[in-house]
Amino acid sequence: MPATAIKTTALCKWFGDGEARTYAVREVAFEAYFGEMLYIVGPSGSGKTTLLSLISGILRPNQGKVEIEGVDIWDLPNDALAEFRLKRIGFVFQDFHLFPRLTTVENVAIPLILRKCNWDESIAEAMKYLEIVGLKERAHLPPVKLSGGEQQRVAIARAIVSSPDILIMDEPTASLDGDTGKNILSFVQKNILNDKRCIVIVTHDARISEFANRILRMEDGKLKRIDSNGDSHEK
Repeated sequence: MPATAIKTTALCKWFGDGEARTYAVREVAFEAYFGEMLYIVGPSGSGKTTLLSLISGILRPNQGKVEIEGVDIWDLPNDALAEFRLKRIGFVFQDFHLFPRLTTVENVAIPLILRKCNWDESIAEAMKYLEIVGLKERAHLPPVKLSGGEQQRVAIARAIVSSPDILIMDEPTASLDGDTGKNILSFVQKNILNDKRCIVIVTHDARISEFANRILRMEDGKLKRIDSNGDSHEK
């Protein structure tokens, strides 16, 4: 059986107190494994984006645990958590979040610069990852000169330049047309996913469901079921 990359236990996030308390995530427990692409899906307001923030170390839960490779990330001091995220978790934002005044290669190098790596070495490493995503020839252009699909690939290169074990993607095809979205996910499946990496994707896009190993379905903050290879397992 593949090794466990992410494990959540009785995970809860709520806002407000007393009668005004509203649950965004309620008692969610699941495991994600190395070598798989796990989708989190559900209607708007179902809690999937909140869950993504909880497991990526962005939003602190009110209750429960998030373990990444056996490390309870919310037990870490703030500085240690920030360092853990920088080294072990790559995040691809829905709207890419590329810096318009930086070149493509400088955007990719940002995680290395934040780790205080040498500038020239960081740029050289970023170039390697641009080559992986097929954009080496676009390295010195600003993001505005790139298509939506190219910007998404730059965002992916930036997320993996520090070789994270966990790659998290928030609505990776939301800004892309159908064909480009499928091409991006096909690329990720063939070139980024491996037996030492786990990829978690939040998406509304049913057109890309073919690329998932498993699909975690949420409703009203709760995990309703996990679908695997077409089979449903009620939780």
